[in-house]
Amino acid sequence: MVGMIMELVGNRSFTLITNNIKRSRLRRLKNCVQQGSVLAPFLLSIYTSDLPTTISRKYAYADTLAIMHADGDWQAVERVLSKDMATIGGYLHNWTFKLSTTKTVAAVFRLNNKEAKRELKVNFNSETLRFCSEPKCLGITLDRMLTYRRHLESLRKKLTSRVALLRRLLGSGWGAEATALRTTTLALVHSTAENCAPAWRRSAHTRLIDLVINDALRTVTGCLCPNQRTIFLSSQAPKLLSFVAKEPYCV
Repeated sequence: MVGMIMELVGNRSFTLITNNIKRSRLRRLKNCVQQGSVLAPFLLSIYTSDLPTTISRKYAYADTLAIMHADGDWQAVERVLSKDMATIGGYLHNWTFKLSTTKTVAAVFRLNNKEAKRELKVNFNSETLRFCSEPKCLGITLDRMLTYRRHLESLRKKLTSRVALLRRLLGSGWGAEATALRTTTLALVHSTAENCAPAWRRSAHTRLIDLVINDALRTVTGCLCPNQRTIFLSSQAPKLLSFVAKEPYCV
């Protein structure tokens, strides 16, 4: 096991080939692990398991780290976060990590509308980190009041385009088989809609996703809107109705 891990993280090099003609010189990787490997995030978690103690709370997932602190005083929040960033910066420097300052932002979550435009100033290495009113973390767009409206609106646009792609597989006298349509719907629509759902499922704007999901189900089954008395079923609709009963999508 140790030998396999050493082969994964050590004695690695790479070269760049352009247009199958030009080749750069061989360069050796001094650190990092292979992307896409199952073992890579596990090794990274072990490597960063001794993060220093901070006043603010730490939330980590793979190579993403967030620190949060709550206080009624703006200056106190800025002072605590700046101090913790200096502590984490020293730890990263000692263990040959490099903080991506372009991806590191400061954000505030609050309900006070009077201070909606107030920006948080957090310093790191004598520089002020960029303030972002709607940061994106692990694929989720966070807003000031944590309503997730901006995230759900973006998700609705993505799902709408995928439902339109799903319609291209349907036809009155031709089209994909019921199994293929079921698999395509689960892969393109349901998997995207359920991504990080535990975070935003209590939002008041989930109806934006419900409408698209219902549209996808009506498209696959061949049914019209529920307020229509006449229901038209395609030639494959009896087969397609079975997958809705087997695995219903509940929000």
